[in-house]
Amino acid sequence: MQKYICSFIFLFVITSLSAQRYSSSLANYEAYKAFKGKPLSDKFSNIESVKIIYDLKQQKMYYFNSSLILLHYDFVSGYLGYSQDLDIFNNNNYSDTEKDRNYLLGNLNHIKGTDKWIFELAASDHMPIPLIERFYYLIVKSTFIGSNLKFYLNNPQQMEWFQQNLFKIPCVKSNYIFDEIKYQEVVSGSAIGILKQYKLKDLEKVKPNADEIIIVDGTPDILPNVRGIIVNELQTPLSHLVLLGKNRKIPIMAYTNVLKDNNIQKLLSKKVELKIKVDTFYLKESGKKIIPKEISKKKKLIIDNSFTELVDLNKISKNGINYIGAKAQNMSYLIAISKQISFKTPENAHAIPFYYYTKHIQKASISPLITELLNYPHKDSTVWVNHQLKKIRDAIKKETIDPQLIVKLNLAFKNATFKNFRFRSSTNAEDLDNFNGAGLYDSKTGIMGDSIKTFEKAIKQVWASVWNEASYNERELFGIDQQNIAMGVLVHRSFPDELANGVVITKNIFRKNFSGITVNIQKGENSVVKPEKGEVCEQFVAYHFNSGLDETDFDVDYTSNSNLNNNEPLLSRKEMSRLFHVSKTIEEKMYRYWRKNRYHPVDIEFKIVGENRDLYIKQVRPFNE
Repeated sequence: MQKYICSFIFLFVITSLSAQRYSSSLANYEAYKAFKGKPLSDKFSNIESVKIIYDLKQQKMYYFNSSLILLHYDFVSGYLGYSQDLDIFNNNNYSDTEKDRNYLLGNLNHIKGTDKWIFELAASDHMPIPLIERFYYLIVKSTFIGSNLKFYLNNPQQMEWFQQNLFKIPCVKSNYIFDEIKYQEVVSGSAIGILKQYKLKDLEKVKPNADEIIIVDGTPDILPNVRGIIVNELQTPLSHLVLLGKNRKIPIMAYTNVLKDNNIQKLLSKKVELKIKVDTFYLKESGKKIIPKEISKKKKLIIDNSFTELVDLNKISKNGINYIGAKAQNMSYLIAISKQISFKTPENAHAIPFYYYTKHIQKASISPLITELLNYPHKDSTVWVNHQLKKIRDAIKKETIDPQLIVKLNLAFKNATFKNFRFRSSTNAEDLDNFNGAGLYDSKTGIMGDSIKTFEKAIKQVWASVWNEASYNERELFGIDQQNIAMGVLVHRSFPDELANGVVITKNIFRKNFSGITVNIQKGENSVVKPEKGEVCEQFVAYHFNSGLDETDFDVDYTSNSNLNNNEPLLSRKEMSRLFHVSKTIEEKMYRYWRKNRYHPVDIEFKIVGENRDLYIKQVRPFNE
């Protein structure tokens, strides 16, 4: 009987707390749980959060139900009698002084399954150090957490203060959080399928069935045609796995313990339902029907082989996408935009038209191999298909290139300051709406006058990548006509000495209906889109808090810092502000060129180069959500 009375009292306490809207203290974790909600930003998975307000005039603390009351402003206007509008509230209560402040506003975050507790301000809050420290000790005093509480440094100003040893409270950076994250939503969604497990090396020879949800011990270079994917490695938000997954619209998640989770292992070879959400996932046996995916209709590609000259991208080509490809055409737009707003594009940019690729693959040693592949009836034979693709690539690289093409390249670059040139794919099947082709094709470096890294070798390697396993399979999946694929080549100076490289998406991908850009950047040439195991890049969202444009109104919210740069920022505040301004301008102008809705986000690749830390924009394409 005693046991049931205790259970009843426990349930009564939880129910009472849940019915409450706020409390001046949190006596234990159960009290925290009753008030917890999701953070407003999805920048971290596996985090629960309670919002906090300290009323400076009344000297009162409020922890409020963050599932029922979503914003600090909602609480002060609904429960504390605050009557000013939102803009005044923001200007006063996120400022860099105590003057005119009514409140201190914060979040008490907890990493699920750990004893790590984090006090965090909004990244747009410019609260001075004395107020931050006062707020911190008020939380320590009014909660059960005690010395476990840490202050999370999430913006450049706080980072700078920390470097100067100005804080007297325990502070942490993103690695403190990342070290504990076991689960990550990559692409949200749900699917029904047969749960199967593969090793990465198995996928080189075995083709999973289209009705499977697969578990993989790493990040696959080629995404199989399956219902869903679970990997055991956390992902960079803008990696090729993420972009291709979003393009395919299949649910993908990372769970570091997936291979050791007995509950999941028991479901192998069974029909299951997978649901992936921002903060959790569900995987259970299911009797639901697996509905086959509709096969895409064949998409015809346009090839215009009438252009036989190198194309100088300093001039915008009319309908260039039909004879030099989308990537090269978009480069010509970038060059035009760079003349209106200050950023650099890669020098000596030219395009090799489709004509030379088409002419090359018509040779007797190549054309029959392609025909044999495209007419082969058993496309599910992974070993045969991959072997045939390799034969095509080898044949393309073995045949001699049209010598006139090399003559034209040498002539175009004879007065160039640079000797190293980057040869990049520009097909008629990439950088398009609904098909980004991220990471499917190869880029290679050629050095003028070099006997090993020749222009000819670089071009043929890029051409051969049309028939990579990943590019062939992705086109097949999207119903793209393989018979009419054509490869143009974008050529420009290479960057052997870049200080940093990164990707920008011109939207806040972590917070719906909230403005900003999302940036992933890494030190030197280390890849953001395909990082080495264990590498963490710098990730942040940048935005103007009150829709202003001046630098003082510009805010940055860090998700992570580069572990290759000692967890220190790779960009200065001024560089971030400039990147924001350049990115939003490119978004607006590109959609005028494309004649589409200007508010649709774009995917931009950039570099920081040289002693002057020049900003180079090297690519832009539609961001397929």
